[in-house]
Amino acid sequence: MPEIRNPNLDSRGPSGGGGGGDMRGLMSFLFLAIAAVIAFQLFTKPQSPAPEQATQTQKQSQPAETAPAPTQSPSVNPVGTEKKTSSSSKTPSAPQAASTVAASSESDYTVENELYKIVFSNRGGVVKHWILKGAQYTDAPGGKQLDLVDEQTTGFGYPLSLYTYDASLDDLLNKAALYQVTVSGSGAQGHALVAPGSISFHYDANGVNVVKTFHFDASYVVTADVSVQRNGSPVRALISWPNGLGDQRNWRQYETGKIIWSIDGKDDNIKAKKVSNGATTEAAYQYAAVSDLYFAAAFLPDVPSRATVVTLNHGFEALSDASNPNSEKHASAVLGIAVGDTSGVTRLRIFAGPKQSDVLKSIHAMGPDGKPNGPNLEPLIQFGVLTVIAKPLYVILRWVRNLLGGGIDSWGWAIVLVTFVFNLIMLPTRVMMMKSSLRMMRIQPKTDAIKRKYAHLKINDPKRQEMNAEMMKLYKDEGVNMYGSCLPMLIQMPLFFAYFEMLENAVELRHAHWLWLTDLSAADPSHVLPILIIITMFLTTYITPSPGMDANQRRMMAFGMPIFMGFILFQYASGLALYWGTGNVINLAIQIGINKSSIGKEMHEIAARRAAKKSGKVIQGKK
Repeated sequence: MPEIRNPNLDSRGPSGGGGGGDMRGLMSFLFLAIAAVIAFQLFTKPQSPAPEQATQTQKQSQPAETAPAPTQSPSVNPVGTEKKTSSSSKTPSAPQAASTVAASSESDYTVENELYKIVFSNRGGVVKHWILKGAQYTDAPGGKQLDLVDEQTTGFGYPLSLYTYDASLDDLLNKAALYQVTVSGSGAQGHALVAPGSISFHYDANGVNVVKTFHFDASYVVTADVSVQRNGSPVRALISWPNGLGDQRNWRQYETGKIIWSIDGKDDNIKAKKVSNGATTEAAYQYAAVSDLYFAAAFLPDVPSRATVVTLNHGFEALSDASNPNSEKHASAVLGIAVGDTSGVTRLRIFAGPKQSDVLKSIHAMGPDGKPNGPNLEPLIQFGVLTVIAKPLYVILRWVRNLLGGGIDSWGWAIVLVTFVFNLIMLPTRVMMMKSSLRMMRIQPKTDAIKRKYAHLKINDPKRQEMNAEMMKLYKDEGVNMYGSCLPMLIQMPLFFAYFEMLENAVELRHAHWLWLTDLSAADPSHVLPILIIITMFLTTYITPSPGMDANQRRMMAFGMPIFMGFILFQYASGLALYWGTGNVINLAIQIGINKSSIGKEMHEIAARRAAKKSGKVIQGKK
């Protein structure tokens, strides 16, 4: 995101022995590659984000008049409470002059439809709770409905608070001011509103006049209209979501945060560690959002050409285990965003909810004609560099789930069925690998003879080039492709990683059931799947012939790798473990079938012959 000069002030704070084609070596390569990626994500501690300064100073359009520049940013300590370091950081008292428009006491107002329940406070006109309805959006630790307002980080602000570039004015508008509230709509009853309808907040005192109006319908989208004036002149006031999302309960979840946006139909994103705090950008934003794996808060300006976006990044010491207050803490990044209009009057739509494909496809940004026919919000679902593979897998999984009736266990059975079909499609490559391995095993005595011929040479001796030439000629004469057993695996690897990304980012798996599993996005509480993975990996390795493999290496593969992968998946989403376990069961069945085939029998015969030769024994009828 390009950064420009802050419109209201100069700064707002810092921003071997066997054939080279042996199948076991290839499987080892695959398992190690996948294990390395998963282990890196699981065990790497994040570094605290380094604040960045805005680097570009290009001047953009300015509002008619802006608030005076504060001497410093409002300061917040790592646990989200105010620091009392200067008088400017203290919450000012709301003036009560004769012409004041303000409430006399603090009170809450609720708005709800079938999708959410929002609780506003007239103190600051901010959102205290944004609760999503639906069994799939419960908050796992307490079984309550998920609140998108992150209670751990409200010291950085509440959703729908205002950002004006003036710390003291922000404190007044968001903490001290008691707004008069008007609730309208056919479902309005006192301090409660059942959508459709609207709720308006008005505050006017000592030359500061603020009106915040929010309109609600039956969807996840809320329409906002905000105007702030000081001494009769407009102040550029942005609507903000400053404190992350409520499902971010530990440091790993905070680290999944991103800022995602679309400018002139081009989507892009930036990860948490690279987000500048307080950086202002003016561009034709069709939407800008703060997002994690499963949920997002997105702002869609009514006039993209006049959009202003400020990125927020607060340091926070997050627990490694949210359910254990004594668990280790890690430096984390709490992302937020503020969006407004350069005219000084902000009109936009706000989506706050799950990153569910059908929902996001139905919400469109404003197009060039001023109608909501621009890009939709589906790009909020992020599958990483393998999106081109992961997205079709996601679509197929949803289609199979619907085909199965969409019942409570449908997502689990869809994973099982898609994994079965996936392995069936990959079966020819598995057979190709076995045939290539068999050819390499057949000519291994010849390759060993060539190696012995040049064994006396040092590793850097130029004559070793002659050995390589002899090897290549042997492969050519015998019709062996030395890469024949590698290429099928290389074809499968992107599919494995794409499956991993797809399952990790699908909100539909959150609290989805399958047999004994109550949440496919959480680890298997009974550890049945990790144990199954360990057993099936061991059996598959044990029954797969590998005559060229060293005994120690074989033991490592047979015991070490299954235990390591099982340990990793003890803590990963059970949906991923279900996919992996299903694939392991299928691979075990395939290997049993191959062992009974002519290829398998010949491979086992060669393996037995070589094992007997190494032990000094002779098999009857064989030499």
